[in-house]
Amino acid sequence: MVGHHAQEETKVTTFASLRRSLRVIYSLDTLDTRLTTSSKTPSKDASKISADTAVDGPKRDKDLPEGASPSKRTTPEFGLYTLVFVISVPLMYKAVWDVSQPESKHYKEYASLLSDGWLFGRKVDNSDSQYAGFRDNVPYLAILLVVHPLLRRAYNSVFSTQRTSSTSSANERLSARANFDFVSGLVFITALHGFSASKVLTILYINYCIAMRLPRDFMPAATWMFNVGVLFANELAQGYRFTSIAAATAPFYAGAEDMGKFLDSFGGLIPRWEVLFNITILRLIAFNMDYFWSLSRDRAGSPIEKKQLDPSALSERDRVSVPAPESAFTSFKTYLAYVLYPPLYLAGPILNFNDYISQSTYQSASINTRRTTLYAIRFLLTLFCMEFLLHTTYVVAISKSNPDWLAFTPFQLSMLAYFNLHIIWLKLLIPWRFFRLWSLIDGIDPVENVVRCMSDNYSALSFWRAWHRSFNRWIVRYLYVPLGGGPGGGTGAVRGTINMLAVFTFVALWHDINLQLLAWGWLIVFFVLPEILATIAFPKSKWRDRPTTYRMICGVGAVFNIMMMMAANLVGFAVGLDGLKGLVTAMISSTAGLLYTAVACSVLFVGAQVMFEHREEEKRKGIFLKF
Repeated sequence: MVGHHAQEETKVTTFASLRRSLRVIYSLDTLDTRLTTSSKTPSKDASKISADTAVDGPKRDKDLPEGASPSKRTTPEFGLYTLVFVISVPLMYKAVWDVSQPESKHYKEYASLLSDGWLFGRKVDNSDSQYAGFRDNVPYLAILLVVHPLLRRAYNSVFSTQRTSSTSSANERLSARANFDFVSGLVFITALHGFSASKVLTILYINYCIAMRLPRDFMPAATWMFNVGVLFANELAQGYRFTSIAAATAPFYAGAEDMGKFLDSFGGLIPRWEVLFNITILRLIAFNMDYFWSLSRDRAGSPIEKKQLDPSALSERDRVSVPAPESAFTSFKTYLAYVLYPPLYLAGPILNFNDYISQSTYQSASINTRRTTLYAIRFLLTLFCMEFLLHTTYVVAISKSNPDWLAFTPFQLSMLAYFNLHIIWLKLLIPWRFFRLWSLIDGIDPVENVVRCMSDNYSALSFWRAWHRSFNRWIVRYLYVPLGGGPGGGTGAVRGTINMLAVFTFVALWHDINLQLLAWGWLIVFFVLPEILATIAFPKSKWRDRPTTYRMICGVGAVFNIMMMMAANLVGFAVGLDGLKGLVTAMISSTAGLLYTAVACSVLFVGAQVMFEHREEEKRKGIFLKF
């Protein structure tokens, strides 16, 4: 009997230990220390917060931080919500599982798009070319993840640089990192793009000349005109094929055509360099604008000296905003080292020049072996989750087969759309996290791009802040604030809306120059406006005495927001306007469809309430996020 009780206690202890380990792995601190500490906190102080403490809240309600509410998890209301989750989530997955079976009447329509898999003896849906490019090269990328940091360590061992606050050693560390990044960056893009690396370097050099040679007052306009022009030129000229250039010079050189074909035949691992160049455009603008703003500072007094800051322990905000030394800006080698930094070159996250120089000079205290290991485990779990979905739900292949949407039930239609969005979310999340993991191992801590799960968003404004977060922060620093901000920012509703249209137009064109994504960008603005107006009409301050009523009103608004966000993202990244029209028509053209829509809205309302409570749990731990 004693042995039986001991076994039971061991099982309980093991379960509790596993549960806590998962909570630590999925804590916000493991994801990014910027989420659990103020951007004004010096890095050494921020590093004292561990992933373990980030998962625990106060033990008693009287210890709650100001602005946080007591837990509602044990109330009858949330008991009902739990029941809804237990019933609805399995049914949601079953809906797409049923249409992904070989026995399904739809299977033959998309079977040709499936590939041989490795899980459960099933086929895998590898039909998304964008993610397939990453998935098929994971083994080679994993080798780079290991070899690149090892080569840096070998390089550093020759120079014997140590992490210290002394000025001479800090400058040596910056010089060593910049030299290695410069050489490895050149080798990297040559391997990626072959002879087309010369085209990349030409664009980089012209951008550098704009920063260094033009009068200061002309620099911002010239920078934006040049880089936006490059976006269009890359698309229209299809990467400036050498054969096209040769055709123009053929009258002057007889062997031009053969030379062009020869050069194009050595296009590297990624011949279409222009497809992935958009992320580099952001770094080019960031470098020029950081340099522009640095020139407006009083160079007689360094901001670090004026604020009496410790340069080895700058806060995250200071790393981004305090200008790098002028010598770093004027060094073409350091400029190339930043722009071509291998871990972040292909997909980001985006790191501005000031931050890159700061972290290259003094390694961020947020980087440690334990946190990086936890982040790596989280990445591997996410990668397996994607593999599981691709082997069991064939939603991408179904949407690519141009099906008759009316042949599906309303529930199946909505779940096909919902899981399609999840695949889109994961296919972007996984590469971003892989490259950030590579950067962390290499000693640079960029911003985490994705904070919330796709299914944990109820606000279009908040979703924009938490999705592709480094890009969002780039937009705010280099476009949104310089334009004057948005509604409520003192600029007036009309000007604020125009600014938002300008921002999302750029965002859409930056993703790809096509009408579908332009429609997505404008839809985002259109769907954000009701949220802004609702926030004005129902200010939280007027509902302090009726928090439950206010929460229910917010829940109704959240359902509308979620539906609109799903529609906008389906247009931009999945089925397009025609596909969305077919989905909506199929769902509202019958009584069953309308009934299902009402039930779905009720379930979304429950989900929104759980999202609200999830954010309240974060507040109880002292974490106050704007998304």
